[in-house]
Amino acid sequence: MGRLLHRRGWRAAFTVAERVNAWAALVSAVERGYGDDIYEYTNDLYCRSWLHEAWLLLDDYIVQLWTPRIKALDARFKAATVDDDGQALDRFHGLPGPDLWWWRRHPRILTGDLGRSLRSAGAVGSAPDRA
Repeated sequence: MGRLLHRRGWRAAFTVAERVNAWAALVSAVERGYGDDIYEYTNDLYCRSWLHEAWLLLDDYIVQLWTPRIKALDARFKAATVDDDGQALDRFHGLPGPDLWWWRRHPRILTGDLGRSLRSAGAVGSAPDRA
């Protein structure tokens, strides 16, 4: 399945575990305050897009195995982001189809290069907590 998606244009023949782990890492980074720039952020969002596309190709067992983890990560991502219908991200990266909801949200904590870019596009969020 990873090879099929690679032939469809994805840069590598990823495994489901690799993309779920990448989604988990991105969700954790967004929860803390994403430290990279807008271009890395949009690149990182593609791990969730890969999972979305792969789900149509996977057998039922794999879908049942991984769906609870992905749903939990999706819930965490939604809690750590703001839905602005993609207005801020669209200034930097064309938005894919409307069913790819993660492209229509931006981090709630706006920090570093990403925060500056998103604020310049009208995003509203909060600064990271300083302990």
